[in-house]
Order: sequence, then C-alpha cells, then structure tokens
Amino acid sequence: MIKNVIFDWSGVVKDCVEEHLVIINKIFTHFGAKEISMEELKVEWCQPYMSFYKKYIPSVTEKEQSVVYKKAISESPKAKPYSHIAELIKKVKKSGKKVFIVSSDDSETILPEIKSFGLEAVFDDVVFGVEDKEQEVRQIVTNNSLNKNDTIFIGDSNHEIEVGKKVGIKTVAVTWGFSLENKLKSYNPDFLVHNLEELEKVILCPE
Repeated sequence: MIKNVIFDWSGVVKDCVEEHLVIINKIFTHFGAKEISMEELKVEWCQPYMSFYKKYIPSVTEKEQSVVYKKAISESPKAKPYSHIAELIKKVKKSGKKVFIVSSDDSETILPEIKSFGLEAVFDDVVFGVEDKEQEVRQIVTNNSLNKNDTIFIGDSNHEIEVGKKVGIKTVAVTWGFSLENKLKSYNPDFLVHNLEELEKVILCPE
C-alpha cells in the first residue's frame, strides 16, 4: 500500500506546458538559438533541465539561464492547476498519507502557486529550486523514515522515473505533462497514467 507520495510540480500539478514553451523560446531567442515547436519540446524535453538547455545552447550556464528564466516567468500569465488535481492531493492527504513536493521551480514561483491552488498546509515538505532531484528525494526518504516500498514519486519526465529507480521507490509517469507517452514508457515507470482517475487508483486503492 502506498503511504508516502512525492509530487513533481510543473507538468504534474501545475498546468503550464504551453506557457513553458513560450518561456523556453524567450530564453532561446535571448541566447541566439532557434525557437522550437510544442512537438519538438515534447520529444526533446529532459531533466535535469540544464541537460535540455545544453542541447540548444551548449555554452549557457545555469546562472545565465536562471536570470532570463525568472524574467520570462514574471511576464507569464497566472498559473493554474490541472483540473481537480488539488482536490485529489487533499484527498490523498486526508487519507493519512504523507505528501511531499520536489520541484525545480523556485520559491518565488511555487510558494504563491501552492497558496493560490488552495494547498497551503497540505504538504509535509516542499523542496524547490532543485535541478537534480536525486539527493533531495533521498533526504525526504531518510529524514522522514519512509519505507521505500510504500513510497512513490510522481512526475512527467525521464528524471522522476530515473531518480525513483536510483532511490529505490516506486514511480508514476503522467502523460499530461512535458513528455510524450512513448518516451515515458521507454524509461519503464512502475505506473503510467493518463488521467486523474488512473492516478487516484494507483495512490489510494489497496494493492
């Protein structure tokens, strides 16, 4: 039975793929790279996120990317959650499970979004500003004495699946985020879900 749930944020909870494409193309334009399409984004997106940017702007540093990213995201529309995902997260928490976030989004972005999504005081811990999530996921497992067999990491990219396997916890890949279904399948997540009903069954139904 799943007792501990770790969520990625953007592309899993936050509905932002279209907005993120605009931000990515602003970054590419700033550094002289060619803009990409949504189709190309879904094929090429990978994490840690600097691995993606290095494909197109090999010389860019994380600091340089961050400056342009923060400016671009400040100009973006107010973020919104995927329909009914906040209600599902509250339901998971109410069931007695521990709930966490590990995200590459920075504090200025994610903390106001948690509040606006109505998810304040829901999460047992929120870890933000992370490029490579492996160390932070390991720390959550260790610091909270989580049983790895009862813990699951939910993401929308290669990285969450790879991190989950390295840490020794279960993984869920959602198909509504940044990556194509076939790409997610190639990383062999424990579960591949297409909608919230399927995700709820994975998290809340007894095994």
